[in-house]
Amino acid sequence: MTAPDKGPLLAKTVTEAARRYGDRAAFRLTASAENSTVGELSYRELDRATDEAAVGLVARGIGPGSMLLLSLPSGTDYAVAYLAAAKVGATTAGANPRLRARERALLVDTVDPDLVLATGPLSDGIPADQRVELVEPCDDPGRPLLALRNSGDVAPIASADPNRPTCICFTSGSTGDPRGVWFTDRQLAAIRDLDTGGAWGSGGHMVSGTAFAHVGMMTKIGWQLASGATIHVMDRWTAAGLLDLIERYRLPAVNGVAAQVALLMQEPNFEQRDLSCVRSIVVGAGPSPPALVIEARTRFDAPYVIRYSSTESGGIGLGTGLDADDEEALHTVGRPRPGVTAEVRDPEGRALATGEIGELWLRTPSAMSGYWNDPAGTAESLVDGWLRTGDLARVDDAGCFRLSGRVKELYIRGGYNVYPMEVEAVLSTHPEIAQVAVVPRPDPTMGEIGVAVVVPTRPDRPPTLDDLSAHGRDTLSSYKLPEAIRIVDHLPLNAGDKLDRRSLATRESDWEAEH
Repeated sequence: MTAPDKGPLLAKTVTEAARRYGDRAAFRLTASAENSTVGELSYRELDRATDEAAVGLVARGIGPGSMLLLSLPSGTDYAVAYLAAAKVGATTAGANPRLRARERALLVDTVDPDLVLATGPLSDGIPADQRVELVEPCDDPGRPLLALRNSGDVAPIASADPNRPTCICFTSGSTGDPRGVWFTDRQLAAIRDLDTGGAWGSGGHMVSGTAFAHVGMMTKIGWQLASGATIHVMDRWTAAGLLDLIERYRLPAVNGVAAQVALLMQEPNFEQRDLSCVRSIVVGAGPSPPALVIEARTRFDAPYVIRYSSTESGGIGLGTGLDADDEEALHTVGRPRPGVTAEVRDPEGRALATGEIGELWLRTPSAMSGYWNDPAGTAESLVDGWLRTGDLARVDDAGCFRLSGRVKELYIRGGYNVYPMEVEAVLSTHPEIAQVAVVPRPDPTMGEIGVAVVVPTRPDRPPTLDDLSAHGRDTLSSYKLPEAIRIVDHLPLNAGDKLDRRSLATRESDWEAEH
């Protein structure tokens, strides 16, 4: 077992957690199909497994300055490999299991790993000349990475270095190819303190709501382990499976993205569930339609908290309050969280007045060190200690921030700027709209026009373009109103579970070219 007062942050955390929590389950894997526990890994077993895997990594030449790429499913294999790499001072980059072969190849090209650990199905796309070690998943999650582990030697724990790259999380790629966002122990410590105050916890249960390669796990696993909680991992997310876990373990919070909350409430036996344990619904990774917030607050009988952050911010940013009034809860992303400062600025970096739309800038100790191997992109996004988010926003009279879209998503109709999220916020309150996205379509006269891509509440009676115009004209200028409508049964999501605006915009460009 590693000495708790030595080594990198995650090394110290794992060892101290093992000392404090011993045989308590750190990870528990649930099979969604059977709604049963497949296996678990205790805190003591986690520390031992990461020590043994650290020895195996060093035997493969992995240590300080090395790059390890994990193309593994979310689970104990991934957690052990990541924590073992942290113990030896290596940097870990994570590939989302939902990526396609081409995207996986781009990740390899971005970080140039010294070693890739991958399962057979998740090795597709990795170049043939890349050093890859295939990992055979074990039937028992309590025995992770057996082929990599070596119990005969002492784990060679690296020295502490708060500025050494610990992990790389990739942006979702919704507006282009993914970029590697890197963090050090300094940021991981800041995230721990911002989320928990740095205190060690007393147990409980939580569900891992994102892929382990996501910033929500890579940068936050330290405080999650420090909390002493049992982290439940679903082999495949299902609404029924999550509701089972909430009921069985009396989870106090529902965490996820808006689409997941909607699916939970669509479960046929939702009303028969005992969900009285739920004290809050915490949702991020994209906007929540006002109608969804209202329904969820009513049916769960709990406040609905919207969290705004990004990969680049380390998953820390703004949020609505548990006691938010309707205006804040339904139409804003709240205020900066403690320790975070936010401003809306013009293209020259000057602060704008209340009500004016500009780019949202954040100052937070959790912000990335930069984009891996991209000094120009880093210099553009990190300016004098501030992070330029690329999101458009305005501050209302109550001090809450309201998003208006992405800087690069802005389109120009007849010389006027249109911000898609501003339009979506209004249209999404129409009772016949379950979800809506507004994207530009090239137009020979106006340059670009807006297209409302709508998931209707009732597929047999979708709203018309006239319905949308009538609903929005009292709130929106005429040039902001959509001039075309497309009815779909769902909106596309990217690998990060965010709206894939890129594919929607491409579809409209193709439509214009065809007509």
